[in-house]
Amino acid sequence: MPALPAWPPESAPRLFIDQPLSEGAEVTLDSGQANYLLNVMRLKAGDAVRCFDDRSGEWGAELSSAGKRDARLRMVRHLAPREPVPDLWLVAAPIKRQRIDWMAEKACELGVDRFMPVLTRRSVVDKLNLERLRAHMIEAAEQCGRTALPGLDEPVKLDRLLRDWPEDRTLYFADETGGERFAPAPGPAAILIGPEGGFDPAERAAIRALPQARGVSLGPRILRAETAALAAAAVWMSMAGDWALSDN
Repeated sequence: MPALPAWPPESAPRLFIDQPLSEGAEVTLDSGQANYLLNVMRLKAGDAVRCFDDRSGEWGAELSSAGKRDARLRMVRHLAPREPVPDLWLVAAPIKRQRIDWMAEKACELGVDRFMPVLTRRSVVDKLNLERLRAHMIEAAEQCGRTALPGLDEPVKLDRLLRDWPEDRTLYFADETGGERFAPAPGPAAILIGPEGGFDPAERAAIRALPQARGVSLGPRILRAETAALAAAAVWMSMAGDWALSDN
């Protein structure tokens, strides 16, 4: 007797649903999601969709109704719990639009737990469209099979960030003027990346005065802010995060 095909198929579209999901739950999709399934993917009632909610994990669902402009999904089967996420925050000064969008997207792909914009004296951007940044994270998670999304904070000034910094979290400070070799150890951590012009001397001194801060070098080459952020995150994941435990 031939084996039945897996359901839902790996090729089924994936969607983030921003509400708790459970077996049998019916979800009305927003207009953008409905348009994607009905007009881009050409799905019909009864077709399979994969969903995740950043809470309970991944679900197999079916398109229970498909109108011209609206659609509903019914959760059929719980496929996997929410993935565990390494305890790494990325703290970065805002940079120009396309570059900060790319940074947020890749931070999600790499498995960063929390994205924290920090305002510095040399920041060229002082306002962020957090809704747009979150949309980039969601799209990355949908495409990469992730079931967890990074937290996304409102921008905070550097002095307040340092004042309120948790006592048990190491702050790896990417210092363009030089620092120790970046060899992260397991434990709660964050990576701090400055703006295009770097931190000014007073900011650098304030960061170094924080007991939890460690000034680190990211190698002999000068990196742009977004490159430095993702290079540092990748190094941390490979040495202290879940990449270090992976057989892949």
